[in-house]
Amino acid sequence: MGTLRTPFRGVGNILRFNWHFYVIAAVFMITAAVFTAFLESPFRSILFFMVLSAVLAILTSLILSWYIYDWYPLYAFNWIQEDDEAVNIINIHAGLDETSIMLRKKFPKATITIMDFYDPAVHTEVSIKRARKRYPPLSGTRTIQTTSINFSTGSADKIFLILSAHEIRNNKERVLFFKELKRLLKPDGNIYIMEHLRNFENFMAYTIGFLHFHSYRAWRTTFRKAGLPVIKELNQTPFIKVFELKKNGVTG
Repeated sequence: MGTLRTPFRGVGNILRFNWHFYVIAAVFMITAAVFTAFLESPFRSILFFMVLSAVLAILTSLILSWYIYDWYPLYAFNWIQEDDEAVNIINIHAGLDETSIMLRKKFPKATITIMDFYDPAVHTEVSIKRARKRYPPLSGTRTIQTTSINFSTGSADKIFLILSAHEIRNNKERVLFFKELKRLLKPDGNIYIMEHLRNFENFMAYTIGFLHFHSYRAWRTTFRKAGLPVIKELNQTPFIKVFELKKNGVTG
């Protein structure tokens, strides 16, 4: 990504990178709607209700995605305390970097290292391939392995994982990853994780798609096993949770 976010970029990217899903859904719904003409009641009403429910679910998902990613100042990072010092920041993404430019604006004096744990053998979704083609990694981005990060111990003041850590699907791998992040932190360093949760709110927004996210309990278990106390939790809309972890802190 080479520019700041523009209006409708979030929902536009969802449509752009997942257009195949919407085409398939449209074909299915049009076919089903036509087929209702050949059915008798009550089957006609049942099929019509199913088509209407599918349309409403897709529209609701897109409207809420616009609210989360475009209308709400999600990427303004207003919840982060600005630091005028020349701190060392690590920003980690999973193939699509939508935050490094904003972090550079937020912390103009900081040294920001960008890391990417995208693995084409693991992250095989066509959507992420389209995203990487449209938004290639920024110059200087380091490719990393989640269980062994080649970076200096105790060198980072802040580490950011914005809507990326959920892509680590294996629980043990995720714990090892956060242990590595703990190693990279300075004694008073912080980690900031922003994520959707597998909860009722995200089910209402994304229906079965909410299964792609991890539960609140799963995240807290990961942090506990990695030895990283949660010192603060913030809600960014009802659909997004921010966890602030500290290397040497008191659990909140």
